[in-house]
Amino acid sequence: MTDRHPSIAPPLSNHRHVVATSVYVSLRRESEMPLIVKDHTWTQNQNTVYISVPLKGVKPASVHVICTDEYLKVSFPPFLFEVFLFGSINEERSEARIGNGVAVFTLQKRRDESWEQLFTNIDKDKQKQIREQAVLKVQQKEAEKSKAKAARIQQEKKYALETMMKLENKERDRIQKMKDEECARATAELDFWRETQRKTAEEKENQQKTRGTGPQDNQPVNQKTVTLMRNTGDTTSGQRSRKQTAKDLPAPRSAGCIQISFTPRVFPTALRESHVPEEEEWLKKQAEARRAVDTDLAELDDLREDERNPDWLKEKGDKLFMSGNYQAAVNAYNLAIKLNRKIPALFSNRAACHLKLRNLHKAIEDSSQALELLKPAVAANASARLKAHVRRGTAFCELELYVEGLQDYQAALEIDPHNAALRADSDKICEIIQGTT
Repeated sequence: MTDRHPSIAPPLSNHRHVVATSVYVSLRRESEMPLIVKDHTWTQNQNTVYISVPLKGVKPASVHVICTDEYLKVSFPPFLFEVFLFGSINEERSEARIGNGVAVFTLQKRRDESWEQLFTNIDKDKQKQIREQAVLKVQQKEAEKSKAKAARIQQEKKYALETMMKLENKERDRIQKMKDEECARATAELDFWRETQRKTAEEKENQQKTRGTGPQDNQPVNQKTVTLMRNTGDTTSGQRSRKQTAKDLPAPRSAGCIQISFTPRVFPTALRESHVPEEEEWLKKQAEARRAVDTDLAELDDLREDERNPDWLKEKGDKLFMSGNYQAAVNAYNLAIKLNRKIPALFSNRAACHLKLRNLHKAIEDSSQALELLKPAVAANASARLKAHVRRGTAFCELELYVEGLQDYQAALEIDPHNAALRADSDKICEIIQGTT
């Protein structure tokens, strides 16, 4: 039998394979199809519809609801409840409560009337259209919510920035007020001291004039007084004599000169206003910077002995910068930095060159290095620190990093709070930040 129809076996085998595959696909589709919930209940009155949908043991977190004015869908895999409403409802005033194994919907009717049934009879094309409109409406609502949330977050950030800036301005004004009051008090004390000194000098001058002339008596010195005799009619007479002597006054003392020596100071501020440990550390760093010179460089072979000096190279770079040859100035500063990496002015000036050449990241690096070398902050390096902050802040602003740039400009304002140009630039950056937020 096996030899009668040798060609029938392969077709039968292929037919069984096709049938088995189609059965598997059909079973898979049936397993993926949602189970329609039909054991729901609903009640109504003139203005409200109440629908209860059992959740079949599904957790409330897995329930997804889509509701529009004419469509309600409750999806809780593998179950699905869908209804095309008989009338129109007010979605905004309707609500849903999910819990205790049931989802209860309270739908507010747009018109006060009784519905004949919950479902409306429409064809499949109309159902498809309503579904698509419902999904589109839900997507639009979610997009609006996301947009509103992003706008709210942006507004909160803007408000936080404005609040921070107001607090900083308030603190700055408070510090400035304290400085002004202290300055006024010091000025008043100085005026009082000057007035006291003037009065004391006048009193001394008057005393010297008085001592120079001396007191004058009505009678000459050592002159005897005449005894007055009075006749009483008797033969008796009396005589009394008195002698008055005046002491000679000493001559005025000669003027003298007192030598006073003050404590020598490198810094211009008074000792009571200075920070001695920081100033000593700064002077020590400056002395170390002058000693830290590396002359064993191949680039120095073509230079004369007097040109192998970072100070000479710095002056050359400054002249090249003033003439507009910024790249040559950078080369001069590079060689000076190779000789001595502890001079902050070299990095700060090279940062200015990089700003002109639009090498903004290098300008930020050099300014940061200069600020690092300018520690501790003392009065002697205040001007250098101000320039470094302004140059780094300018580079940040050119890179549109306005918040970082504002921080550097505010640091520069703390060094020189009366600089009108700095304050104007800082206010302009604040306006840009508020405009971009």
